[in-house]
Parts: sequence; C-alpha cells; structure tokens
Amino acid sequence: MAQPDYVPLTTGDRVRPLYRLSTPGHWHQDRPAELADLRHPEGPELGATGPDLGFGLKLANRVAERAVLAEGEHRTDAVAGCFACGTRRASLYHRAPVVHDMELAFTLWGFLPGAPEELVAFRRPLFAGVAHDYNRQRALVDMVSEEVLRMSPAQVKEGLATTWRKWLGAEHAALYGARSSQALGRANRRQLEGPAEGEDEAATAPQG
Repeated sequence: MAQPDYVPLTTGDRVRPLYRLSTPGHWHQDRPAELADLRHPEGPELGATGPDLGFGLKLANRVAERAVLAEGEHRTDAVAGCFACGTRRASLYHRAPVVHDMELAFTLWGFLPGAPEELVAFRRPLFAGVAHDYNRQRALVDMVSEEVLRMSPAQVKEGLATTWRKWLGAEHAALYGARSSQALGRANRRQLEGPAEGEDEAATAPQG
C-alpha cells in the first residue's frame, strides 16, 4: 500500500528498493541424464510410470492370501515380484492398478492353485530373495512381454499349462535364475563365514 508523504515514518519503516536480479543467460538442456523427451525412457530395468501404482501393493497382498507357496518360498518374495509385473500391466493402460493386474501376475508365475509343477520348479530360483533385490524385480518384469501382459487373467489361466514356457522365455530365465541363486549363495556364505581366500568383495555381491 502506498505511503503518503505527510505520514511521519522512520527510516526503517520506509519501503526499501527492490533487489533486481540479473537477466539469466542462455540455457541448453544438456546436463547428464537429462530427459529431453516428454515420454519416459523405455528399456531394460528402466521401469514404467503410472498413476497411484503404490495401491497395487495392497492388491498384491490381497491376492497373495490365495497363493500356494512351494517349500522354501516366502510370501514377501511372491508379492514383490508379482506386484512389479502387475503394475507394469497397469502402466500399459495408463491407469492405476486394479485387482485383475495382480491376478494375472500371480497366475502367470504359478502362485495360484492349479499351476503346473514344472512352472513352480522353474520360478523358485527366480523369486528366491527377490523382495530384497530391486534389479531382479525389474528383470522379472522384463521377462514378460507386453503381448502377454495385455491378456486377461482368464486367458492366461486357460493357456498356462501349455504356453507358460513361451510366455516366460524359459531357457533365458532358467540361466538367469541359476546365476542369481549362485550369487546369493556366495553372498550368504560370505556374511556368515567371511570371504574365501582369494575372493574379493565385488565377486561375492549378488548381481541383479
């Protein structure tokens, strides 16, 4: 508000002059890791964005109540891996997760009743400890193609017994699971017993 000249003011009460900023110079969007495109980058282990994906964790835990776990498997691993796959499906439709996303993921990986025994044996090394390894969660998602994720849970359940190897890329996944299990085994042994002679820290760390 303006201050009339006839109103007595002390020096400290008078309006101070503005601090004028200098005109910024020319700028280029060239910083390292700068996102120059309006679309999220796509590629292995880059993940997928979508609205309210965290709600999928509640849905995954709800579906996990019906999960059938093999000996040595943990519910937290099943939830982590299937949550990642389910939210990937939701992001393909640019929406928040729904229960059908998690139903498809749990069905595809053989956690719901009626899954083939070969599929159960196949998934065990892939999901072992996956809740504690973000890179392996991303790798699980990358194993499932967009074509499969766009199917309905009923379609996946119907063709699971005969087509799961094709859907999950069984040969590639089996090699990945074996390497991950060996790495995790070395890491656990090192934690309990210390590194073996001639074994450095980098070689014992689990790889995603």
